[in-house]
Amino acid sequence: MKKKSRREFLKTTAGLIAGTTVASVVNVEASEKNYTKDDAYSMLYDATLCVGCKACVSACKKTNGLPPVKGDFDKDGLWDAPKDLDSKTRTIIKLYKENEDNWSYVKQQCMHCAKPSCVSACPVKAMKQDENGVTFYNPDVCIGCRYCQVACPFNIPKFEWEKTFPKIVKCDMCKFTSLKSKGEPACTEVCPAKAVIFGKRKELLAIAKRRIKENPDNYINHIYGEHEAGGTNVIYLAAAQFEKLGFPKLDNESPATFTENIQHTVYKGFVAPVALYATLFFVAVKNREKREKDNERGDN
Repeated sequence: MKKKSRREFLKTTAGLIAGTTVASVVNVEASEKNYTKDDAYSMLYDATLCVGCKACVSACKKTNGLPPVKGDFDKDGLWDAPKDLDSKTRTIIKLYKENEDNWSYVKQQCMHCAKPSCVSACPVKAMKQDENGVTFYNPDVCIGCRYCQVACPFNIPKFEWEKTFPKIVKCDMCKFTSLKSKGEPACTEVCPAKAVIFGKRKELLAIAKRRIKENPDNYINHIYGEHEAGGTNVIYLAAAQFEKLGFPKLDNESPATFTENIQHTVYKGFVAPVALYATLFFVAVKNREKREKDNERGDN
């Protein structure tokens, strides 16, 4: 068998790494597709209809057994006054106020991404997406790594830091409660202004587009979640720019596709790290052989 020269070995190794990288690029291009489903369970929140009553927040807590959050002003603990999403609050209504004429309520909750990064990042499959597009969480499997929190582009999953055995808390569209027993989430059932409604994604998108077309002066011409992060199953209408309402400006590609390609191609079978290690080992051996030969010449 012909012995490979150092140059041939390095050339082969470089080709292997380059090939792996090219395969990764090809897979990234192939993954740029639409993950949304027309029949996915979805919610449409119209900020122009919201009256800020917070009935949705109250119904969510009551239905899902979440305790109240005591406000700083409430020494007697008479009110549920969360300031943000937290371990006891799956959804919240906030007020954006630029001035007396420009203000808006906004509902925050899990966006139920069509291609959820939290599901992709979870190493033990505690975070899952069901066949209806609902992203939910299994506390019996979770190991508390909180990768889902880091991966979420909307900063939604929260952690029960106050508990000895904490779990992740996020909206699951009342998958195991109201959706199961009544056919829709608690928040959409109780909203008196129908600012948040439940349905199939295709139907709600059509409603959103019709509202913008029929009342262009009432809305900015943008349905948030139609394309952001690969599309979400919770979509929004508003009169104010979404960045002002606290929504991040995101690309149309799901962040999950990028991380999955790194995990599943570049590091598939640990090809690249092994090739790099082999290269370094070969160089070290050749250097040692060279030093031994130099020493032998010195002895002679």
